[in-house]
Amino acid sequence: MAMRTMNPVHESTSCAVAACAEIIGAKWTALLVHDLSEGPRRFSELEHSCAGISPRTLSERLRALEDEGLVERRSYAESPPRVEYELTEKGQALLPIIAEMRHFGHLYLTP
Repeated sequence: MAMRTMNPVHESTSCAVAACAEIIGAKWTALLVHDLSEGPRRFSELEHSCAGISPRTLSERLRALEDEGLVERRSYAESPPRVEYELTEKGQALLPIIAEMRHFGHLYLTP
């Protein structure tokens, strides 16, 4: 049996799809990006909107999104200190993908 090889175009496309799926497929990521689509949010607001997420997990997810350049963390020198998270331009580019996920979910996954 001959081994199947991918042509270079398909290989690079698969790589891009896999890279995107790795980011958006991480638990809570799509919900966090969706929440941040409505504007900057504080940690406590994100914690409240993602019922069931632990503070540690939320912190890790936000840090990972920051590392990917999808979310920007802004600190304000107030008393008490205020920190807000906001989507970057790169993060906003995920919004049509999340909208399609919502559409698919409504059509095929909800009773």
